[in-house]
Amino acid sequence: WYLSDFKDAFALQSIASVFFLYLSCLTPIITFGGLLGSATEQRIAAMESLMSGAVCGILYGLFSGQPLTILGSTGPVLVFETILYDFCKDHDLDYLSLRLWIGLWTALILIGLVAFDASALVCYITRFTEENFATLISLIFIYKAIENVLKIGHKYPMYLDHDLRIDCYCEPPNGTDLLNTTVNWTMLSKHACKEAGGTLHGYGCQFYADVFLFSVLLFIATFTLAVFLKDFKTTSYFPTSVRALVSDFSVVIAILLMTVTDMLLGLDTPKLEVPAKFEPTWEGRGWLIPMLGRNPWWTILAAAAPAMLATILIFMDQQITAVIINRKENKLKKGCGYHLDLLVLSILIAICSVLGLPWFVAATVLAMTHVNSLRMESESSAPGEKPQFLGVREQRLTQVFIFLLVGLSVFFTPVLKRIPMAVLYGVFLYMGVSSLKGSQFFDRILIMFMPQKYQPDHMFLRHVPTMRVHLFTLIQLTCLVCLWLIKSYKPSSIAFPLMLVVMIGVRKLLDFIFTQKELKVLDDIMPEHTKKKQEEDQMKKEAEQEEFEMKNALLPEASSGNVAIALVNGNLIKVPMEKYKEEQELPQINITEQLSQTGLWQAIDQHNQHKGGNPSSGSTKSADDGSRKKKRGSKKDALNEEERKRLSTMAEEDDEEDCGITIRIDAPTPVPSKHASPQEAKKPFPNGSETSV
Repeated sequence: WYLSDFKDAFALQSIASVFFLYLSCLTPIITFGGLLGSATEQRIAAMESLMSGAVCGILYGLFSGQPLTILGSTGPVLVFETILYDFCKDHDLDYLSLRLWIGLWTALILIGLVAFDASALVCYITRFTEENFATLISLIFIYKAIENVLKIGHKYPMYLDHDLRIDCYCEPPNGTDLLNTTVNWTMLSKHACKEAGGTLHGYGCQFYADVFLFSVLLFIATFTLAVFLKDFKTTSYFPTSVRALVSDFSVVIAILLMTVTDMLLGLDTPKLEVPAKFEPTWEGRGWLIPMLGRNPWWTILAAAAPAMLATILIFMDQQITAVIINRKENKLKKGCGYHLDLLVLSILIAICSVLGLPWFVAATVLAMTHVNSLRMESESSAPGEKPQFLGVREQRLTQVFIFLLVGLSVFFTPVLKRIPMAVLYGVFLYMGVSSLKGSQFFDRILIMFMPQKYQPDHMFLRHVPTMRVHLFTLIQLTCLVCLWLIKSYKPSSIAFPLMLVVMIGVRKLLDFIFTQKELKVLDDIMPEHTKKKQEEDQMKKEAEQEEFEMKNALLPEASSGNVAIALVNGNLIKVPMEKYKEEQELPQINITEQLSQTGLWQAIDQHNQHKGGNPSSGSTKSADDGSRKKKRGSKKDALNEEERKRLSTMAEEDDEEDCGITIRIDAPTPVPSKHASPQEAKKPFPNGSETSV
């Protein structure tokens, strides 16, 4: 598969994915670097995050088992780094040196997990756990996008005072000789005053020309435009190739249009800030971290304890994301590679620890967005029919080029600094919302607010009662709320990965609440549309089989060993024939003889004999009985030659010689009746039965 991983990338869709994911990955990397710099006093900051993204992304894309998984920074890792730095600061330890040994111990433990086949434990991560985790990360993206837009309003507040006072002037720095200077400080703009080192004074200096409102408009417009252009391929406008091109580049087009709009309007909205120099952020460090620094030797052994917690953090984040990416509904064909992914990740953690770079693990939302950007669908379809999902373009080059551009972002600063942050927050919102699409958990939440007659035809609604579905959803929703509370409370957020292990235990306890059949439907990783299609195909096959049996009634089925008898009302009777493999000679029943012995027939016969006393009828009867042959029709009454032939005399045998109609049924012995017929009393049937009509 390795060579095809490069050949399969040569498509226009891959180019669109690179540009989209580049901006989607760059923003959280820089944001994470800024937060990490604040937590560690610039020991590890934005420049180190860009360097880590380039190193980890390129190497992981080239050597991992599943290159569709995108690496990124995660919240639990940030919390771990913050707690570790505070501990080192309180105990006067060198943070970067201690972190080096923690990273090496973590890498060693992860390699041990690979050697002992620990990745096989992912079989216990069912849809219940993975959808809780994926939904939580998606909600975090949505929440953070809205929260960051609202923070713009704190820095650039809305001006609600109708008495507009715009008095604002610039004062020069202290010690400046106003008589000998050629600069008119009072006429400088806000931006020029800050660059010259002056100080702004006046009530009007706090006035910003609707920066917050315009940022909100950019945020909403970016999200709306990205969603509209993504669904543009389902419209009827333009040829199919044009619609597919617009859909693939939907997010890139939205970013470009909103950036140009911001530039044309000229408002001073917050922009993306990228480091301009390729050098460590903190002057007291280099690109290689000392092994001990000022730490004592025993810190090498003591680092194994926090390394155990870091291992759980990284293992759970990596493997749950890998399980989500490798779902059957994505129709991946080139394997999963859980062990290889973990091995490559452990080596990358060791490299980042030596270089003093932040650890990167699998980022759930970014990885799901990467997969969605590479989805392949049928080009042509019947009018009104949706395109069929064919699979995902599995290749390595998109991740390699994404993080290559991340590493080169230092040289793109003049271009990147023009992108408004509100536009990138709109991209975050789009990623969070699009990740919820297709989630069974999210669908079940929506169903709780729908009347039953309007509920869609989901697989789980076919086989599980609606109230049981709601009960399962409420339990899963409760677990999601617990995860959110633990993540949001800083002292307990370090235990977030441990709660994912607890989720597996909660799923096991559901065996005592739901039946295995219900759990198989509600917590099955098989994709919805595949199961539904299998069921519909099975029903169609059974209908075709019944139709065939109707046309070929009374013919034995070779596969089932049955005899199918078609009834008048359209139903079908199947008589099992497995224990009657050898044909046996069965006695025959004379229907005429049996009928003449019934009480009803004897009453009719007596009535006819009573009428036989009439002379006219008696003479007619004697004349008819005297004839050995019966004639039906008369040639004299025929109109043409054809009717003469049809009405010619036919001879029939006497009633005495008529043996009647017999039906032989090779079937199990019928249920015995209370009153046996005289023939049955004389000779019982062996192994079979005859039915009189």
